[in-house]
Amino acid sequence: MSIFITLIAALIVFSAVIAIHEFGHFTVAKLCGIQVNEFSIGMGPALWKKIYKGTQYSLRALPVGGYVALEGEESPESQQAEAARDEREAENENPVPPEQRTGIPLNEASVWQRVLVMVAGAFMNFVLGFVVLVILVAAQEGAITSKTIYSIENDALCGQTGLQAGDEIVAVNGRRCFVANDILYELVRTEAYRADFTVKRDGQKVELSDVQFNTWQDEDGQTHMTLGFTVYGIKKTPLNVLKEAWNSTLYYGRIVFTSLEDLVRGRESINNLSGPVGIVTAIGQAASYGWQDLLELLALITINLGVFNLLPFPALDGGKVVFLIIEGVTGHAVPEKLQGTLTIAAFALLFGLMLFATYNDIIRLVTGAM
Repeated sequence: MSIFITLIAALIVFSAVIAIHEFGHFTVAKLCGIQVNEFSIGMGPALWKKIYKGTQYSLRALPVGGYVALEGEESPESQQAEAARDEREAENENPVPPEQRTGIPLNEASVWQRVLVMVAGAFMNFVLGFVVLVILVAAQEGAITSKTIYSIENDALCGQTGLQAGDEIVAVNGRRCFVANDILYELVRTEAYRADFTVKRDGQKVELSDVQFNTWQDEDGQTHMTLGFTVYGIKKTPLNVLKEAWNSTLYYGRIVFTSLEDLVRGRESINNLSGPVGIVTAIGQAASYGWQDLLELLALITINLGVFNLLPFPALDGGKVVFLIIEGVTGHAVPEKLQGTLTIAAFALLFGLMLFATYNDIIRLVTGAM
């Protein structure tokens, strides 16, 4: 039963994240008058397909992706969709009436329109994450957790080294804290259980250097930090719910950059990378805890996918935007051969990382570390 729940939960999460991303590309392409040949959820053989107003809508067997095939796009999916359409029309099988295929090829659209199409997928991932977080914040029991200190425990080191009741925590180690979870996340990443704080005290920003925290050891000899203070709650009004959901969206989005930074600086080992197997396992665990944990993981995945897709890497939407910006500035498109070479190389690197992460996942499953 647990395997069944994991598969269903993973299918729901992946389908939602992929569908909303591709819907973003699809909607903006349609609004910009670009011909969309196919909108597909899933990859591989088609289980269902229907042509409507010049676009084929399909549901495919493998729930591991999806795509929007645009006229004139160089991607394999788009070229395959164009070839399939031409073959159908040649055999007079489900021909698309010419009056329905009125969109222009992607490469004939203006640069700014193509940029909008590229970023629309990531934008919709952010929208999905924000909506999910609104639901979670509204459904949580009790007040919203603030960043303002209510009280400090007696003899707590953090109080002896700078923090005071009434301080609103603005930043930890130079990183702005959008929500209370930001404080915890940054403190977990600190070294030697101390950090620099920026707080708002009596209406003024105050810099507190080297704030220290108490520690304790468990039975296995592992050292843990004690926070040493509590914070105020915020009344759960509609406006405060929206603010908390927005700030939580920023918090989740920034995790991508801090994680990459930790990998580059050696704070995190590349062996900790997780791939599809690890994500599915995490989804199954979240589903077993309840719908709120599953939705929280959905928000994390969709927001991080949105941020990751906007990174200026050739195989991603952000890389395509870079090519388009170069075209807009210079007036000349980056040669297709160069774009193709860079994209193939980037895909190979990403695929290699995915294989390595999947290997890590399998090792953790076999050894019971996951």
